[in-house]
Amino acid sequence: MTSTGQDSSTARQRRNRHNPRSPPRNSGITSKRGVKKGAGARTSPSLADVKKKGRMKKLSQAAEQDLIIGLQGLDPNLEAKTLSGTGLVFDEQLNEFHCLWDDSIPEGPERLHAIRKQLIQEGLLDRCISFQARFAEKEELMFVHSLEYIDLMETTQYMNEEELHILADTYDSVYLHPNSYTCACLASGSVLRLVDAVLGAEIRNGMAIIRPPGHHAQHSLMDGYCMFNHVAIAARYAQQKHDIQRVLIVDWDIHHGQGTQFTFDKDPSVLYFSIHRCEEGRFWPHLRASNWSTTGFGQGQGYTVNVPWSQVGMQDADYIAAFLHILLPIALEFQPQLVLVAAGFDALQGDPKGEMAATPAGFAQLTHLLMGLAGGKLILSLEGGYNLRSLAEGVSASLHTLLGDPCPMLESPGAPCPSAQASFCCTLEALEPFWEVLVRSAEALEEDNMEGDNMEEEEEEEEGPWQPPEFPVLTWPMLQARTGLVYDQQMMSHYNLWDSHHPEMPQRVSRIMRRLEELGLAGRCLTLRPRPATDAELLTCHSSEYVGRLRATEKMKTRELHRESTNFDSIYICPSTFACAQLATGAVCRLVEAVLAGEILNGAAVVRPPGHHAERDAACGFCFFNSVAVAARCAQAISGRALRILIVDWDVHHGNGTQHIFEEDPSVLYISLHRYDHGTFFPMGDEGACSQMGRAAGTGFTVNVAWNGPHMGDTDYLSAWHRLVLPIAYEGGYNLTSISESMAACVRSLLGDPPPLLTLPRPPLLGAMASITKTIQVHRRYWRSLRVTKAEDRERPYSSKSVTKKAPQTANSGSAKGMTPPEENILDVGTGKATSASCVEESTPGQTKSETTVLEHTQNQPLETATGEATLDQTASEAAMGVAILDQTTSEAATGGATLDQATSEEAVVGAKLIRIPPASYTDNQTPPSSSVQGATPQISLDKLIGNLRTLEVDNEPQEAPEEDRLLGEAVGGQDMDESVLMQSSGDHVYAYQTMFYAVTPLPWCPDLVAVCPIPEAGLDVTQPCQDCGVLQENWVCLSCYQVYCGRYINAHMVRHHEGSGHPLVLSYADLSAWCYNCQAYIHHQTLVDAKNIAHQNKFGQLMPQSH
Repeated sequence: MTSTGQDSSTARQRRNRHNPRSPPRNSGITSKRGVKKGAGARTSPSLADVKKKGRMKKLSQAAEQDLIIGLQGLDPNLEAKTLSGTGLVFDEQLNEFHCLWDDSIPEGPERLHAIRKQLIQEGLLDRCISFQARFAEKEELMFVHSLEYIDLMETTQYMNEEELHILADTYDSVYLHPNSYTCACLASGSVLRLVDAVLGAEIRNGMAIIRPPGHHAQHSLMDGYCMFNHVAIAARYAQQKHDIQRVLIVDWDIHHGQGTQFTFDKDPSVLYFSIHRCEEGRFWPHLRASNWSTTGFGQGQGYTVNVPWSQVGMQDADYIAAFLHILLPIALEFQPQLVLVAAGFDALQGDPKGEMAATPAGFAQLTHLLMGLAGGKLILSLEGGYNLRSLAEGVSASLHTLLGDPCPMLESPGAPCPSAQASFCCTLEALEPFWEVLVRSAEALEEDNMEGDNMEEEEEEEEGPWQPPEFPVLTWPMLQARTGLVYDQQMMSHYNLWDSHHPEMPQRVSRIMRRLEELGLAGRCLTLRPRPATDAELLTCHSSEYVGRLRATEKMKTRELHRESTNFDSIYICPSTFACAQLATGAVCRLVEAVLAGEILNGAAVVRPPGHHAERDAACGFCFFNSVAVAARCAQAISGRALRILIVDWDVHHGNGTQHIFEEDPSVLYISLHRYDHGTFFPMGDEGACSQMGRAAGTGFTVNVAWNGPHMGDTDYLSAWHRLVLPIAYEGGYNLTSISESMAACVRSLLGDPPPLLTLPRPPLLGAMASITKTIQVHRRYWRSLRVTKAEDRERPYSSKSVTKKAPQTANSGSAKGMTPPEENILDVGTGKATSASCVEESTPGQTKSETTVLEHTQNQPLETATGEATLDQTASEAAMGVAILDQTTSEAATGGATLDQATSEEAVVGAKLIRIPPASYTDNQTPPSSSVQGATPQISLDKLIGNLRTLEVDNEPQEAPEEDRLLGEAVGGQDMDESVLMQSSGDHVYAYQTMFYAVTPLPWCPDLVAVCPIPEAGLDVTQPCQDCGVLQENWVCLSCYQVYCGRYINAHMVRHHEGSGHPLVLSYADLSAWCYNCQAYIHHQTLVDAKNIAHQNKFGQLMPQSH
């Protein structure tokens, strides 16, 4: 288990604690069961009807009141408030400088020439609203830069070439020209002009095509072709002049924008996100601050987000995954009021500096993702980009997107590569203490075996040197109408003959259409004439017998209709039902036809009755024909092939019918987000469980996010959206106000309007995160893009509880506490062997390495610490706290190296152990000693190790046991836990590292203990290799048959043994922990002590220390 700042995250979880399994009032089931209670038409209402009407009215009023409160922060009204137009600043004066003494410098006027030619060729200049560039005033530049520095730059106007060269040589990677200062002021002023226009409601968004770039420029330092930091100045300008409180700066230039980061790294009002090539500091600007571990300082801690690439060749999938898994969740919690982009295009394929493989289409996607933030207030400011073709196409693609054009299809988005996943893992780990949305559920399930896939990918990468792919030819469809709208009032003729208060009432669609007309949205859409679905279309998803049976209801009498209704689940039928269902299905097919024919880009079908519950041979849940399923088959028939189709179902009820129709079809990916309540919410049963993943060839193409409780809100859905879903769909909804406003919001988005600002009052619910996590765990084996997780998700068994104390944040505190830097050495204490890993890996056969003692250190730091005066009283700590105790007396003799063992207290956490201790900590007046022979295993002093201990898990609720906290301080040598910190200065920035102690509480009993068999007479041999592959590390012994196999993260032979034999309990020869596959948890029980004792004696030469 690797995690940091668990005290804060646990406290946040505790503040928002709820019981997702508490049995809520299941209004959905009640209302639907009410459909079956009607016994025919009545001449006058009965007492039951009157009571029911009163209940419905009361519930409706309460629901609508809740909705009104929820919508108060939004403003879906007033069509005039919808801004349009994209601003563009492009001034030829910015080409009036270049390097006088080196023609090979790539930052030159030809960059803007290439961009201008591309924009004219695609007709983009005429579509934008042009703004005249202006000069930034000194007072505006001083928002970021010192007056002395500005004055110095101003004097460069009067210098000769020799003087300019001499001054430029005092900086890193810069050149100067007599016009450099003028152009830099003009470039900064260009961005400020767009800030005024966007925040002054003149335009929706904008782009500044400027040079020189700016994101490397620091307070009093020119750097990397940059003189003034345009986006940093713009952020401060927006705050000072427009009263903006929160600004998001996204920097996708291939080089880290250290100047921007240093400007705001103590400021929580500006969130800085940078995704850049780093390679552990080997790539320019060669700074430690560019790594994932730097998260800001003081109050700004957590507001610096770095995603560093460790290799070249990163593609669209890597960038998009970084946005979905890291940037967007954090940004939605941060709720920026303005988004500024340091838009460098040197990450595009073909760029000589970046050496990456992103495409212009990929950057169009990134731009589109950002347009959903800050109410669409988005400004791009050109930074780098030195391949003229890729630069021009990248700028063009982003500008197309700002103008509202649809993003071009990605050639092959795929999934993020293993190196990108490692970067995500570390970044998420560093940021988890600071962002509620990154706190994961404690009920993480067993992670799928990914090592084989990763090894195959690594082998593919090693086949030869990376070569950039061919440029794709981008196409931008130009449509007369963007959004289609289909609706027919005839669909209101389907109604319940016996219950006028039934929630699936005709007014559902009429209220939607009325609202669309009130907001002027219907007039902006292309109205399409609906048509009935043909029999051939219906038969693609339903049987001919069922279609005929439903058609026969048109001629039935009232009594016969009621009798036929009772043959189905939650259904009412009237004489118009068949015609309305046929028309609803045909309307959706008409919309699909219009999209595929190029008449429209997207559309909305306001139809009823709904369809997603309808099965092949049965009506269900108000649904008769599965309109979305039929439309999907219609699209495939039109295209003449098995078109890949994504169906997203966000109805609160699971679309059982849609799932069943496509569960064996890999051409249709069905994703459903629905309330499940462990199978008790309609349609009930296990069909909506997250474990359902399809069948046969369709396995993996059914994805269920099953909410096990009520009150799931925007935060929960958005969390699922970023990890699983992007496209949108619409069906269902039974509150008349909510569905009209919701459909209006969807149509607005389809028309290209920016979404309203959200108010997210809370982090995702624990139950929501549990559901999302379970779904991701189930589907990781099928979708590589879902394998982007924090190490914590992979290492925390659902039964463990962890509470970690976190040091107070100070201005000079470290950036990421307890993180594992890439490529750092990890000492396996079971073998005394140092290994290299980017993140801590697990050793359990089924899930985690939470019972293996691991000591970590960086390659440039020894494991031995300099603060070795503290000692740990073993007896006191065991007796008073029951925590994991380090024991070194026997292991060195057994292994001949510096290893650590543990003794535990059965009364508290038998089997709990040290997980990891991040880089060794030193006091601020000490320097780390130099490392000895590289690759050798250092000798570790126990006293010195404990002297640096900062965080120790004592029990599940340490805040209620101050005496234990006091004893903990004594155990680490009587010093304040906040004092043992390494302070290492780098310029004006200080980095601190904390040590961490983690423990896992095993289950005290499990029902599979009866499977433990007597130990063989020959005993146990902990050196025995795996019986299948012969490896010696991380082997496990089955406690039923005593066969030995390797763990999950070696070759997973013990997992296969369990799957084949059903034997549940195994014992680790690495750390003597016992794991139950059926319980998915560690177990400690008296039944296991004999096996553990014999293994311990064989491993260390003596029995296990007795607990107190």
